[in-house]
Amino acid sequence: MWSKIKDFFLHSETIFLARLQVFVGVVVATFLSLDPSLFQTYVPTKWLPVYMLAVGVLTEYARKRNDPNIGKAP
Repeated sequence: MWSKIKDFFLHSETIFLARLQVFVGVVVATFLSLDPSLFQTYVPTKWLPVYMLAVGVLTEYARKRNDPNIGKAP
């Protein structure tokens, strides 16, 4: 089963993280469109910067893991 999941994401952690971000964004947007106070009870607004930082670090790690030459001088 794990190999089918990896095949779906073309063996790329970056693609997986991008699709996960889209899914989370759709879920959050749905909650916010229904009632904004629903989302604030689960995730306080002070945690949003922490979430954004964590997603950025994970994406950078996934990109560098697949291509070790990213960010290095030619």
